[in-house]
Amino acid sequence: MATSTTKALAGDEPPGPSRGTDGERTARRRGALLHRLDIKGAPYVFVAPFFVVFAAFSFYPLVYTSWISLHDVELATLDVMEWVAFDNYVELWGDSRFWNALQNTITIGVISTVPQLMMALGMAHLLNYRMRASLFFRVASLVPYATSVAAAALVFTMIFERDFGMINWALGSVGIDPVDWEADKWPSQVAISTIVIWRWTGYNALLYLAAMQAIPADRYEAASLDGASRWQQFIHVTVPGIRSTIVFTIVLSTIGATQLFGEPLIFGQGPNGVTGGADNQYQTLGLLLYEEGWKNYQMGRSATVAWAMFMLLVLVFVLQRVIKRLRSRTS
Repeated sequence: MATSTTKALAGDEPPGPSRGTDGERTARRRGALLHRLDIKGAPYVFVAPFFVVFAAFSFYPLVYTSWISLHDVELATLDVMEWVAFDNYVELWGDSRFWNALQNTITIGVISTVPQLMMALGMAHLLNYRMRASLFFRVASLVPYATSVAAAALVFTMIFERDFGMINWALGSVGIDPVDWEADKWPSQVAISTIVIWRWTGYNALLYLAAMQAIPADRYEAASLDGASRWQQFIHVTVPGIRSTIVFTIVLSTIGATQLFGEPLIFGQGPNGVTGGADNQYQTLGLLLYEEGWKNYQMGRSATVAWAMFMLLVLVFVLQRVIKRLRSRTS
């Protein structure tokens, strides 16, 4: 038969102030504590290694890139570094190409993100209804996301081609002059944004659809009994119910817009792809980073652009948090 101390260590006997000696009561309390730690601490034990590996592979590139940005380094001789402190950041601040790339990144991001998320929300709302072949439509909405960036960009490049493209042919059929989609600033940015919208709308729609299906049905029933129309149910029930998912997709779209690279590179069809056109009319921060590092061989400046992109994301997230706090205070 097990003693009271053994039972306490095993967690079978609850500690009591009037049972056993002081040593036995101490052992019981220690056993109960170990039992609680074994239950509550188990997830941390399994998750901690993942975060250690994640931190190692995430913070090392950040630290190494920040170190390179403080040096004058060429691509051919990465082991030869000349300390220049913050000169690269000062030169980047005064470089008109950086501000042009920043402006292009913001405008293309807005042109592609806002219609994309609005279309995804409407598509998810339609897919949320009971309809025939709903599985087919859900799978079909993922086809653009499964398509590679290169294939999508090449197809849309031919569609927006100046002389033989489908878009200009359709415009010409209604009497509108052809548009030089690659040479002009706003047409080129609209064309690149179209590629982004086509690729990511279906993916975001499925995220919204999953969130919509998690909304309890009794909310819609209560709104219907109160006389709310389908549109009012969508505004006052569906949108508030998936607000966290909407914020998540906005964050993902912001990160993707800041890192936009493949679509404008392939859209340029050659050397103009790296520079974002002959006049840098659609050069993004990602293209500027590539141009500095792999065309001009200036890895220090390229690392500086990378850190500018990172700080831009940090600034956006800080502003989002500040706006959220201000709204919560006013409400």
